[in-house]
Amino acid sequence: MHTVLMLADPPAQMLPARSQMAFTLASHIILVPLGVALPLITLIMHGYGLRRGDGTALLLARRWSAVMAVQFAIGVVTGTVLSFEFGLLWPGMMGRWGDVFGIGFGVEAWAFFLEAVLIAVYLYGWRRLPARTHFLLGLPLPFAALLGAFGIIAANSWMNTPRGFTLDAAGNPTDVEIWKAIFTPMFGPQYWHFVVAMFLTAGYVVAGVYATGWLRGRRDHYHRLGFTIPFTLAAVCTPVQFVLGDSIARQVFHKQPVKFAAMEIVWKTDTHVPEYLYGRLQPDGTVSGGVKIPQLDSILAGFRPDTKVTGLTSVPAGDRPTAAEATIAHFTFDSMVFIGSGLILLALCYAFVWLRHRRLPASPWFYRCAAVAGVASVAAVECGWITTEVGRQPWIVYQNMRVAEAVTSTRASSLWVMFALVIVVYVFVFGSFLVILLKMRTRWREADAAGGPRPPREAPEADTPYGPRSAGSPR
Repeated sequence: MHTVLMLADPPAQMLPARSQMAFTLASHIILVPLGVALPLITLIMHGYGLRRGDGTALLLARRWSAVMAVQFAIGVVTGTVLSFEFGLLWPGMMGRWGDVFGIGFGVEAWAFFLEAVLIAVYLYGWRRLPARTHFLLGLPLPFAALLGAFGIIAANSWMNTPRGFTLDAAGNPTDVEIWKAIFTPMFGPQYWHFVVAMFLTAGYVVAGVYATGWLRGRRDHYHRLGFTIPFTLAAVCTPVQFVLGDSIARQVFHKQPVKFAAMEIVWKTDTHVPEYLYGRLQPDGTVSGGVKIPQLDSILAGFRPDTKVTGLTSVPAGDRPTAAEATIAHFTFDSMVFIGSGLILLALCYAFVWLRHRRLPASPWFYRCAAVAGVASVAAVECGWITTEVGRQPWIVYQNMRVAEAVTSTRASSLWVMFALVIVVYVFVFGSFLVILLKMRTRWREADAAGGPRPPREAPEADTPYGPRSAGSPR
């Protein structure tokens, strides 16, 4: 077995390295839902427009494809920074374990290049390709996005349940089995939970834009369609995600019992364990604050009140999250569940009105909630990643390498300077992203105002394929 370092005090590099990684991950993940799911949402709208001969739907698809391209360009910057940080901040992990789980990053890189080409072709194809050909060339886009998610989740699930190797006498991995390293016990639950979360989040984010317009009095076909299709996709995914979330929590209970104990702030192994909503774990094992529900944690874990739940004290103090880390994981886990429950109520309201009256809800409160749902779902995604990463502490490779062993030896002061530079770059990048989106919105509104409430005279694919655009054609 690999002998881990038992350090009384963490290295000085730990705080700036973890802070920088947390900041860049939290920033990048804001873009991920649109990167993974917007191609599918756009193609659904595109297909709807072609099938119904709806110029408004085609106009929406074309505009969303422009947003998709800008988002992809920004994601390239933030994703590249993350790639470098793995090597710069955590050389101990990459040096020892890179040969085992690095295939996931390789898959993600190939998916990135494929998606870049496909987005370029799809964006270029408006007005330049025959309508059917253009649509068919866009169909691989969602699969390329899912392939990228496959690579990242394969790497992360391996960090949670490392498999596919044996250790030699020096503690170094040998006899790597790639398929076992990719398809670890947590891969399936994590991947589908992540993918559905991306579809759900992107759907609510896009629909939220048009819900806001609806609240401001823009109740034309353009806003109705822009709201209905992404919101319907998100509403369908919401109950599916709730089931998948329950499934992955149960997998964590079986495969990572100490992480589960942190998520549920369970101190001692026991049966009839209560559930705490937003309680805070103290260093002595007591829980302060929150709402205590007797026996519920055992029931949720094993469907029986006498289910035994492993506690944090089942392992030495150096092998488990601290009380503060457990509280963070617990708060973010509860927040994710709370937001998911609210989204289910919103989806059920939408489904009830639609199935009963065959129309959209009329209540302004529904659209207020729909406008907030996009931000709430992004917050839920952030909470999910915090739970995953903080709950695994102190391990960077679960039960095989500690974070302290993987961190760089670069001076802490240099890391703080690098962190400050990263913040400056990210403020500029995300500020540019916002400015571009606002300018695109302004230009589109001016075009709509010039053409009246109807779509422009020519549908987005009405020009001669490969020929020059006609005079006065909207850009």
